[in-house]
Amino acid sequence: MATDPAKYKLNHSMIRVKDPKQSVKFYEFLGMKLINTIKNPDAKFDLYFLAYDSPKAASHANHWTDREGIVELTHNYGTESDPEYKIVNGNTEPYKGFGHLCVSVDNIQAACQRLEDAGYKFQKKLTDGRMRSIAFALDPDGYWVELISQNPVEATENIKETDVETYRMNHTMIRVKDPEKSLKFYQDVMGMKLHRISENKDAKFNLYFLGYGPDAPKQTANGVNPIADREGLLELTWNYGTETDPNFKYHNGNDQPQGFGHICMTVDDLDAACSRFEEKGVNWKKRLTDGRMKNIAFVLDPDNYWIEIVQNEKLKQRSNW
Repeated sequence: MATDPAKYKLNHSMIRVKDPKQSVKFYEFLGMKLINTIKNPDAKFDLYFLAYDSPKAASHANHWTDREGIVELTHNYGTESDPEYKIVNGNTEPYKGFGHLCVSVDNIQAACQRLEDAGYKFQKKLTDGRMRSIAFALDPDGYWVELISQNPVEATENIKETDVETYRMNHTMIRVKDPEKSLKFYQDVMGMKLHRISENKDAKFNLYFLGYGPDAPKQTANGVNPIADREGLLELTWNYGTETDPNFKYHNGNDQPQGFGHICMTVDDLDAACSRFEEKGVNWKKRLTDGRMKNIAFVLDPDNYWIEIVQNEKLKQRSNW
């Protein structure tokens, strides 16, 4: 019974939503396709899985467990008609933790204009602040969706078209208290590679980008972020000083009030992978043998974020999802 972490994938990121119709509409407007729905009427919740799936997409037509860059929307029945219900987006005190999803686009000016024309709001427009190469749109629940460019920003300035079929669900950002502990966990335990580090000493924060798959080039010929065309990356954000504060902790999105739920890794052999995690001494939220659902496990990272572990059905059949 062997497992090879090089075959793992960062399959999806789960967020809870108030009204699935509005949320599905938003992510479909961003070019995603609803590739799977799992309804759980007995437990009164449904799951919606969206991903880029055009012929130009990175994992076009793959089984949903054999992909990266999926967004899972979780809807608990009744929230859509509850005027009091709202999620926490992970960016407000005292509930900071999850930061954003990020979509990389072919033409960032046109992509932003298209969203604005459709009536969607922004946390940060391209023209706001010092950074003129990124924007943050807001989804219907107020989650931040970062937009970055796959091409030099100056090259697309006067082009009005954008092709959503070329978009990528590039990364998911979470804040971490202690980068050494988190980097060790995601590299040694989860088997990810550190593709890129962005140090921002003046602003006192660093960004670490991890993922599976081939090593990323250090730079590209046109100077664009060399991992902008990838899917399934994890961005860890560390604000200097949090690691030495014994009382500091981030909100994992699953404690009340809720919002972000988890990231999910699909693995080559679920039983073998869970045995390996056990040997690595992980903290479990749910072992495979716990509860009724024997096809999923949940590991806790150093900041108590949940990581779902699921079988990649292309590599080994286990479940009839």
